[in-house]
Order: sequence, then C-alpha cells, then structure tokens
Amino acid sequence: MFDIICVTDRKRCKGNFLVQLERIAAAHPAAVILREKGLTPGKYAGLLGQVMALCRSHNVDCIAHSFPQAALATSCNALHMPLHMLKALPEGERRALQTLGASCHSVEDAVLAQRLGCTYITAGHIFATACKPGLAPRGLGFLREVCAAVDIPVYAIGGISPENIASARDAGAAGACVMGGFMAAEDPAALLARLLNAAVSDLLE
Repeated sequence: MFDIICVTDRKRCKGNFLVQLERIAAAHPAAVILREKGLTPGKYAGLLGQVMALCRSHNVDCIAHSFPQAALATSCNALHMPLHMLKALPEGERRALQTLGASCHSVEDAVLAQRLGCTYITAGHIFATACKPGLAPRGLGFLREVCAAVDIPVYAIGGISPENIASARDAGAAGACVMGGFMAAEDPAALLARLLNAAVSDLLE
C-alpha cells in the first residue's frame, strides 16, 4: 500500500478553490491536508469546516494544518504542524488528537516528532520543486535515513511526480504528498491514478 496525500495551496489553484477540492476529494486520495497560510484563525476555521464537509462526503480524511484551535473548534481530530509549533503544543492537546503529523527536515526532526507523539511525518523537500525555488533538494539519501530512523509512516514531499515517485517508495516512504500537481490538475482523478500506478507498477511486473 502506498498512499497519496493532497496538500493544499489555494494561491496555486487556477479556478475556484473549493470546486477544485471537491474534484480532488472525489478522486479519493488518502487524505487532504488543508495548508492555508496567511488566514486569520477565524477564517481558517471557517474554511476548515467547509473542507471537512466536502471531504466527509467522499470518505476522505481531512487534516488541519498549523491551527490547533481551529481544529478543536471544528471537531477535527487530525492536525499537521511545523515542528517548532508542535513543540509548543501542550501534551494534552497532542494526545487528544487521533492523527498528528509534523514537517521534518532532518533525521533529528523526525526522531523528535515521533517522541512528541506524531502518528506520521512528512520529510522533504526530496526533489526540486517550484515551492522552494533556488533551494537544493535534500534527496533520496535523506529520505532513506529518515525512514530508517523512525517507526511511524514517513511521507515524501517536494517535487513528487509519476517519474520519481517509485524511487521515494524504494527509499522507504509509506506514501507521498502532492501540492502543486493537484492544485493545477484539470483531472485530479487521472493524476492520482498516474501517481499510484507509477508507485507500484514495477511491483506488479
């Protein structure tokens, strides 16, 4: 099993953001992480409620990002955090979450995230990506080291495509996160199918 998670960025969406998310959720990725920076907590909570509803209608998990109070206000029991924010989150709030993830950029980050109770982590950026212009990717060696260092699922993030996704799987990743591809996709279901087929096709030969 290799999971594909959609990470959102409304600023990279060509059309209506919620319409695009509806199409993405209908394709059934493993989850949608609502990563929307620049919103006030109140506006994020309002958007989270809408996205949770459309994800629920397609039986897709919705994971809040960076706004723990908004997650609590909308009864969202899944939260993803930058590691520095996760460290400041009270232990009681961390333990109350069914799903807890963190963004990790070193082996040390990954080990700490697991110690803090994360149920999964993202590791990146693995490949060159337009989200990080001019910043060298950490590469597959880094991903391999992170996967070997922890016992929780690791999701590769950064520049994931059908052409390189199998190498992320071979490095030990449990899945991959895709942002720009889903935000711009005219056919999210076709993109998801290509990613999944590329991830496992050589195993079926």
